[in-house]
Amino acid sequence: MNPANHTVHAEWTKFHSVRSTWWSVATTVVLMIGYAGLAALSVRLGGDEGLTAQGAVVGGTFYLGQFAVVTLATLVITSEYATGSIRATLQWMPRRGGVLLAKAAVLAPVAFVLGVLCAGVGVAIAIPLIDGYGPPTSAGGAVQTTLATGGYFALLSLFCLGVGTALRSTAGTITVVTLILLMVPILLGGLGLDAVTQFFPGLAGTNAMVSGVSPVLGLPMPYPSWLGLPICAVWSAGALALGHVLLRKRDAA
Repeated sequence: MNPANHTVHAEWTKFHSVRSTWWSVATTVVLMIGYAGLAALSVRLGGDEGLTAQGAVVGGTFYLGQFAVVTLATLVITSEYATGSIRATLQWMPRRGGVLLAKAAVLAPVAFVLGVLCAGVGVAIAIPLIDGYGPPTSAGGAVQTTLATGGYFALLSLFCLGVGTALRSTAGTITVVTLILLMVPILLGGLGLDAVTQFFPGLAGTNAMVSGVSPVLGLPMPYPSWLGLPICAVWSAGALALGHVLLRKRDAA
């Protein structure tokens, strides 16, 4: 086994052997599936008749599920700074870029599978509940929402990894990421800059899950839905690049 494989294996062991990982995963599942089911049930009981199964899943993703993923991804790096174990990690693997790459190689696939699982189950629950009471969801639409949710969660986890590497703080990282995902777009939207807000990662990610109209803003998208994930990828690449530069320049402590 070459050193790169050893590093990925070590990161996987650290990732799945701590309780915070499983709590974050369980929270994501409960929040997203629960939201989708309750939202769909409200349609059946005479609530929002314009809500689709896709919209129910997107709502659970944007308002609840993504923040559990933020916590999961942030702790992958910031917990090591909090405990001081980052020193041992970097002594064992002096190539700091390799450490960051190994963490990304573990985190992104898990986040993708988590997103696909939650969205897929959410859509499967919401479709029969909404059937006959709200707009139907096509098979293509269900697949788009499911895969795009997985892609968004994977890219969001990498974005958090980069920010966490740069800031070294759990609270600081969660605060900054939440501001970028939610608060800054709300502020810009209040200033009439709705088109600009759709280039922020949270809205770009949800725009990838449906076609035509932003599921969060209810406004036409300024770009095709397939561009949503590449926009998120730019944010993730920028955060990882910043984290990598600072990781190489600073001491481990």
